[in-house]
Amino acid sequence: MNRRQFLSQSGMAALGLPSISSYLAAAEGARDVRPSDRPNILWITCEDISPNLGCYGDPYAVTPNLDHLAAQGVRYDNAFAPIGVCAPARSCIITGMYPPSIGTQHMRCKGTLPPEIHCFPEYLRQAGYYCTNNAKTDYNFKHPEAAWDECNRRAHWRKRGKGQPFFAVFNYTSCHESQIRLLEGEYQKRTANFKPGERHDPAKAPVPPYHPDTPEVRKDWARYYDMITFMDKQVGGLLGDLDADGLADDTIVMFYSDHGAGMPRSKRWLYDSSLRVPMLVRFPEKYRYLAPGAPGSATDRLVSFVDLAPTVLSLAGVQVPSYMQGEAFLGKQAAEPRRYVYGYRDRMDERYDMIRCVRDKRYKYIHNYMPHHPWFHHQHISYMYQIPTMRVWQRLADEGKLTGPAAVFMAKTKPPEELYDTQADPWEVRNLASDPNHRDTLERLRKAHVDWVMEIRDLGFLPEADLRTRFGGRAPYEAVRKTPEAYPLERILAAADLASRMQPEALPKLLALLKDKDAAVRYWAVVGLSALGDKAGPAAEAVAGELKDSSPEVRIIAAELLCRLGRVSEGLPVLIDGLTNENEWVRLRAANLLDHLDEKARPAFDAMTRASKAPKQNPYVNRVLDHALGELKG
Repeated sequence: MNRRQFLSQSGMAALGLPSISSYLAAAEGARDVRPSDRPNILWITCEDISPNLGCYGDPYAVTPNLDHLAAQGVRYDNAFAPIGVCAPARSCIITGMYPPSIGTQHMRCKGTLPPEIHCFPEYLRQAGYYCTNNAKTDYNFKHPEAAWDECNRRAHWRKRGKGQPFFAVFNYTSCHESQIRLLEGEYQKRTANFKPGERHDPAKAPVPPYHPDTPEVRKDWARYYDMITFMDKQVGGLLGDLDADGLADDTIVMFYSDHGAGMPRSKRWLYDSSLRVPMLVRFPEKYRYLAPGAPGSATDRLVSFVDLAPTVLSLAGVQVPSYMQGEAFLGKQAAEPRRYVYGYRDRMDERYDMIRCVRDKRYKYIHNYMPHHPWFHHQHISYMYQIPTMRVWQRLADEGKLTGPAAVFMAKTKPPEELYDTQADPWEVRNLASDPNHRDTLERLRKAHVDWVMEIRDLGFLPEADLRTRFGGRAPYEAVRKTPEAYPLERILAAADLASRMQPEALPKLLALLKDKDAAVRYWAVVGLSALGDKAGPAAEAVAGELKDSSPEVRIIAAELLCRLGRVSEGLPVLIDGLTNENEWVRLRAANLLDHLDEKARPAFDAMTRASKAPKQNPYVNRVLDHALGELKG
């Protein structure tokens, strides 16, 4: 037994879970299953699209190959990513675990998994499957080589052994957010072989009500659809290869996107335009008995990305590990349909925020734990602002020319809670959270959210720097289960909920929480005071006392609030000191808070310049500082 196997078995035993060897033994048993009972499984994945396909009833879309796939298979109308960005979504897919439960929810973070949690293709490989990934990983942790037989742009089922079943992933980036803004020459080259009628006319583009209706926005939406058409052609070519190899009759094909549309207010947020994805599954005749419906049918079953790993294992006849938090929706191990799907947003690229959501088949509940961090104001994500739609939207907001939903999403604060009827309001622009007629629904979904947070031991309530240091060298998932007292989630959640309400009358309670022995509770107390802004003035002396807190994130958030309350000479040195903290996530938080201060940060200009030029600096820190310095330069 090697060290990894020993740690894996001992770790699972300590958590009361079956050892990895028991699962691998079950996988070995799958080798004895007749080949006809072991389907090939082909995943065709793309990036950054919502269900904007002809088979979903979108009249503007030109997607003949995917429409044909849908006619041969089953269309999932309620398939959801847990987050509207790639890396944390892929972390969920590859593990069958919610990233906030394992500490991989921040964008492009460096998570650590306990030894008992594996990438699900490892189980397939042990069962005799040839597993290939062409080619994106982006899992927010370093995946083991054992995850794939081959993982590169040449990976293909054609390299498997004779008669060996395969699980193959082909990921298409051609419809990614970045492709919407191709330079004109690149765009013309990309679409050179489009037939008449395949290019999308911007004048006919469907502009959602939360976007300003401008030529720039229409052009971006048309280009978005053009890239989907190009991707559709790629899918057609791959399916043609499957047919040419004589494998279509032995292969279950699944198509889906890694999250919703790569447009502003879609990608990166928790609305359906960001989380709801197209998902099509085609079953050949010999595996038709596994299908939830006849060819060309649709199902409204709720499906989350956390369910994908157990579903593939179930289809392959491999025992689903009990630690997985997802539920198989196909195969012999299929669970009862889920009632809810859940979503999360924490640090998104270089900007900090925290949002959670829960959705049933009709209603969506969103809890904004940092409502003073608005949708876009002071959430300048540099990559997002490269797309013309975002720039024109911001310009119109600055000029005071927005009305209706387009103006709402440029407001300087978010509401603590949002509730949407997705049937009556599919664009989610009418917030029902304060509507007494929907009080019961609000409370039901709020409770479902809290229940989920407690069930998975949501690690997002720790500031990122704390998450990476609190448990020493232990994986966070394992640490909070072996030593629950290391993460008093009940107290921390209560503090976060209070902080998110932005209620001036909560000031005494927030001040009391500043004395809590746990740094995360104190962190949420100072976040709550910061959310009150000028209304936190009576607490200024108590906030000043937090400048010497043992937690660097408590210190710097308190410092930023003091600066906003006019005590710049006290707060600014603490923020400047944060820029050189040994923890990169403290440095990033300090950079963000300095950027929030606008002109009040001017005395820190030289320090910010030096920090931006520091060797081996986290590139996210540089992005924030570059933006802040640019604003100060005017």
